[in-house]
Amino acid sequence: MNYACLRSGSSMLGMVKAARSFSISARALSARAKADFVKITTPNGHTYEQPTGLFINNEFLKSQKGETITVEDPSTEQKIVEVQSGTKEDVEYAVECAEKAFNSSWSTGDPRNRARSLLKLADLVEERKELIASIESMDNGKTLALARGDVGIVINFLRSAAGYADKLDGRSINTGDGYVNYTIREPVGVCGQIIPWNFPLMMLSWKIAPALAAGNTVILKPASPTPLNALYFASLCKEAGIPAGVVNIIPGPGRGVGETLTTHPKIRKIAFTGSTGTGKGIAVKAAQSNLKKVTLELGGKSAHLVFNDANIEKTLPNLVNGIFLNAGQICSSGSRIYVQEGIYDKLLPAFRKYVEEKITVGSPFDENNFQGAINNKAQFETIMNYVGIGKSEGAKVLTGGEKVNDKGYFIRPTIFYDVEEDMRIVKEEVFGPVVTISKFKEIEDGVAMANDSEFGLGAGIQTENVSTALKVSKMLKAGIVWVNTYNDFDSSVPFGGCKQSGYGREMGIEAFEAYTSVKAVRIKLA
Repeated sequence: MNYACLRSGSSMLGMVKAARSFSISARALSARAKADFVKITTPNGHTYEQPTGLFINNEFLKSQKGETITVEDPSTEQKIVEVQSGTKEDVEYAVECAEKAFNSSWSTGDPRNRARSLLKLADLVEERKELIASIESMDNGKTLALARGDVGIVINFLRSAAGYADKLDGRSINTGDGYVNYTIREPVGVCGQIIPWNFPLMMLSWKIAPALAAGNTVILKPASPTPLNALYFASLCKEAGIPAGVVNIIPGPGRGVGETLTTHPKIRKIAFTGSTGTGKGIAVKAAQSNLKKVTLELGGKSAHLVFNDANIEKTLPNLVNGIFLNAGQICSSGSRIYVQEGIYDKLLPAFRKYVEEKITVGSPFDENNFQGAINNKAQFETIMNYVGIGKSEGAKVLTGGEKVNDKGYFIRPTIFYDVEEDMRIVKEEVFGPVVTISKFKEIEDGVAMANDSEFGLGAGIQTENVSTALKVSKMLKAGIVWVNTYNDFDSSVPFGGCKQSGYGREMGIEAFEAYTSVKAVRIKLA
């Protein structure tokens, strides 16, 4: 399809022709070969059948062009399997199937039926949680313990979202006895969703669960390095009895699959998690196409403040979870640590000792390791380049900064200290196990340094003083603030950013705002 008419804002006739061309093309694609399932054994001994096809209309299909994606185990650099790589034409077919499913009882029927489907899906994930965690570790490189935690969050969130399905109500509005006024909260339609590789399964659930609970249908693009659990999850959707066309999973390149989701005239909502630069482009294209609803969860350079009264023993594991959890590949990572001057000289050696003694790096399937592999070679090289930049800028290395092991993408946790605030390692998102430590004097100084960023996703506070916690939480410009904890998620607590970290929220009732629209009804009484 030619998107020029959409970008230039030309006539409605052009939109209708565009939609019709999508439909005609989609029907031509509907009879295609089924894709194979491949038997895979995870490194810890779980054997299962891995779907390799595009999941469209409850079938695993071969791509229209027959292209594939090679999936690699980042801890060994060995090929796991090849999966089908979708195209614009595949998305067109999926949109037609998703639109048909949306225009059925799925969106208009008893919402408790949708809740039952999500609850059944949660049960299936729980029944196979060890297998699913193992797939996540193999595909992503994160430790098995962390992957188990991700699966637990997924199970809880699926159930939490199911609980909202029949509670997305409108309200009555009193304007006097001459009228009856009320609002209805309705699903928006077909939703496009694009997720990153750092939390493949968790991000998938954060996108799909609220969309389905509200009565929408979805087409989701997983990141190319990590499609395995998304496709396995798709098979569970079918097993849970979710109707054909409601959930569609299409791995593939951003320029083909991602751009088509963003610009398609029949997709009414796009949700994206990823880099700020890509997110900006998606927002523009979504507006130029058909003014889709957009939610963006983007980059971060989050600050973690440690005050003089902090308990060092309790603080150290929180600092570690803030930056070295998932090898620092978390958009909300506390990658800038600010320590009040009264505790600075005590914290530095204690932090170094804790990291060097406690944070073991290696195979994700070794239960003794805290940190696994970087997800892919390109990101590994990016992180190591930033380590070199930090050294060249004159930052002091407290510990780390080296590659670990001959095979696999492993990096030792890296701490820079005595940094200058204009250094690139302080200003730019590294997205790896690299943290900077700076000193501040008064509360206002620390907050000013923390807020001196174009990002505003997460922030952390370590203090034993409740007044300090409440005051600083209010002053920090961030979408979520953790106090005496960090990267601590719950399915009922919303997550998202401000400034160039995006807009919209995942989890909690706030997530449903993006997947519903409000219709007002005003009746004049006789």
